[in-house]
Order: sequence, then structure tokens, then C-alpha cells
Amino acid sequence: MRHLKRTAKLGRTGSHRNAMLANLVCSLIKHRRVITTISKAKAARSVAEKMVTLGKKGSIHHRRLAAARLHQEDAVRILFNEIAPTQKSRPGGYTRIVRMATRRGDAAEMAILEWVDVPAKGSIAPAAESAAQSADTGTATTAPAAPAETKPAKDEATPPSA
Repeated sequence: MRHLKRTAKLGRTGSHRNAMLANLVCSLIKHRRVITTISKAKAARSVAEKMVTLGKKGSIHHRRLAAARLHQEDAVRILFNEIAPTQKSRPGGYTRIVRMATRRGDAAEMAILEWVDVPAKGSIAPAAESAAQSADTGTATTAPAAPAETKPAKDEATPPSA
């Protein structure tokens, strides 16, 4: 009997399945949405939601646990700095699965796995994006930079040096 054995096997060994789900969740973190099969999306959803829960807690211990599961430091950094703060007020259900048409080659049911409250990567308006970049660098885009040294104009009279 398979009582309480709910893991989706996905036709892979345990280590291969864990690596595949970690890569899928890292792609979800970096690109904000991924297109995959429905069964992989359902399996990756639980991993992604557990990672957001770790990100909401935010301690160094939870960051190390997430890094041990995902194996990519840049994805963990994005998770803790960008995605988890946007999900702070949400008690759960951080991802959504949107069904798509079947894949042409093998008729597999396809789906989009995406974050619920996180905007898509390229959806920021250009004006808001430049303001965000200037806030990151600490300089304003409207104020010109002050020249380092002022030189006298050529037509001004300068005293001859003796």
C-alpha cells in the first residue's frame, strides 16, 4: 500500500528528481515564470513555496538551508532580497499554475508556473526602471554631475607667468 507516500516520482531517481526540481525552482526565481509540464509544476510548487517560507524568516540559518536545497547562491540572493519581501503579508499560496495547450510532440499537458504577487521581470515601465536604477546607484538621473575641475575659457585673459 502507498499510504502517506505522496511524492511524485516523475520517472526519475530520487537524486535526479531533487536536482531537476531545484533547477526548476531556481529558474522560477530568476525568470519569475517558467513553462513546464503540469506534473513538474505541481511538484516544483511545493519546493518553491517552502523556499519562500525560508526567505520570509530571513535568518542566516534559513539562507543556508535554502542554498543547500537549491545549490545556486545567486538564486538564493534573489529569493531573500526580492521575492520573499513581496510575499511578507501573504500566509501561503505564493505560486500559481496556469494550464496551457498540450505540447505538440508528445501531447503532454503544459503549464505556466509563476509567482502570485511578484511582477514579471520585464514588466517595469522604463521611467520607473531608470528611477530604480538611480536609487540603486545612489545618484539622481535628473541632476547633472558636477565637474571635477573647472578650467578657464580660452577667451578669458590670464596673467602671463614670469
